[in-house]
Amino acid sequence: MTDLTSLTLAEARDALKAKKISALELTDAHLNAMEKAKALNAYVLDTPKHARAMAKASDTKLQKGEAGLLEGIPLGIKDLYATKGVRTTACSKILLNFVPEYESTVTSKLWRDGAVMLGKLNNDEFAMGSSNESSAFGPSVSPILPPNVSAAQAKAKLGNCNKGLLVPGGSSGGSAAAIAARLCLGATATDTGGSIRQPAAFTGTVGMKPTYGRCSRWGIVAFASSLDQDGPIAKTVRDTAIMLRSMAGHDPKDTTSVDRAVPDYEAAIGKSIKGMKIGIPKEYRVDGMSQEIDALWSKGAEWLKQAGAEIVEISLPHTHYALPAYYIVAPAEASSNLARYDGVRYGVRVPGKDIIDLYEKTRANGFGVEVRRRIMIGTYVLSAGYYDAYYVRAQKIRTLIKQDFEKAYDSGVDAVLTPATPSPAFGIGEKSGADPVEMYLNDIFTVTVNMAGLPGLAVPAGVSKEGLPLGLQLIGRPFDEEILFSLGEVIEQAAGRTKLPDAWWA
Repeated sequence: MTDLTSLTLAEARDALKAKKISALELTDAHLNAMEKAKALNAYVLDTPKHARAMAKASDTKLQKGEAGLLEGIPLGIKDLYATKGVRTTACSKILLNFVPEYESTVTSKLWRDGAVMLGKLNNDEFAMGSSNESSAFGPSVSPILPPNVSAAQAKAKLGNCNKGLLVPGGSSGGSAAAIAARLCLGATATDTGGSIRQPAAFTGTVGMKPTYGRCSRWGIVAFASSLDQDGPIAKTVRDTAIMLRSMAGHDPKDTTSVDRAVPDYEAAIGKSIKGMKIGIPKEYRVDGMSQEIDALWSKGAEWLKQAGAEIVEISLPHTHYALPAYYIVAPAEASSNLARYDGVRYGVRVPGKDIIDLYEKTRANGFGVEVRRRIMIGTYVLSAGYYDAYYVRAQKIRTLIKQDFEKAYDSGVDAVLTPATPSPAFGIGEKSGADPVEMYLNDIFTVTVNMAGLPGLAVPAGVSKEGLPLGLQLIGRPFDEEILFSLGEVIEQAAGRTKLPDAWWA
């Protein structure tokens, strides 16, 4: 019998509808795979009882011909999404005892459409990071074998500080690792500066960051509210399109949610891209970018050209200011959002001699190093005397970045093609040392999309000389995710799907 975990989401959906497999069989196959992959630390909480109950309910609906869009499909849920009655921590010590009494809007939509929850996925604490190393549960480990390391050697390194193994990217590292290791058929993720697209590129998976406002943020733990957007990570472009159709839609509980009809994104797969104009921004050829990334970028443009698209060079002149502006805006909003974690209303409480002492001890004990760093940066740039000098100027730069894209699209460009990351995945501990800026540079190609509120799709496009996955990024007009799926499928077909690793960790 076919290994059910090797199926794509679309293949599993079709097999379920044809009654070739049952939802319970599919769920059990993934729960068994999760049990064997504990050392990868992709999941911070397994929910087998929930999963089997949901799968049985799906089988009943499938038998009656009442299947929803995702009926019986096992998913992993990033631990930033509130799940009613199931622990939700944002992978932070300060929320280790938090069990929500409510369900996030996006997960409610997934359960409405028949999806099955396998468990909660690891992420950087409060989504602050690019490697999944800041999680209170420890880092998630990429299932991709490092260069010149055998399966036996890699297995021996698991649990031994994981030194010599690769990060899956962040902050949605658990989501990307779970997909690449075949521990779920789809995963929810969030993206504030690249946290869907970067881990997807590192693991040979597909990640979609939708337009700001396309998916509700209600019930998702906030990092930077004007930048955060939730979306899916999956094995293929088609799978990602299927998931986004379920996740997207207007939500009156989220004031930033846009009241706009949700199209059938899957219908965009296979559509001709003939006549589309694809922009190549010259400013994305940054210092230090490897030749192989540049070559892959050129190859991606050639694939689109062969499919009938026109390739044009464009200028996005304020790109150079995007990263420093982002690392002012995001920490400022984080400082404001995380002020609610004070040990009084919910979460961990460390007693003190008075209320101020309680606040200080609770926050010092509950927040990790990276979160404390960003809170301090954010508090500084919002403080009297520095607000205009830093935060206001960063917001002005953000407006200029948005206008750069608007000018490109007004000139007739349908989408923009760029690299997804400046390098392949790096080793655990390699960039989490004394210089945090080195880690922040991983977001250099992705933060502009969040600053401008645009949709971005990361698609596997090749491998490095060491055999590590590399991805390309497609950036579209607001609410033009369909075009990105059409273009992404062209790249996926030309490059070939990334071969997922054998289960060396089992």
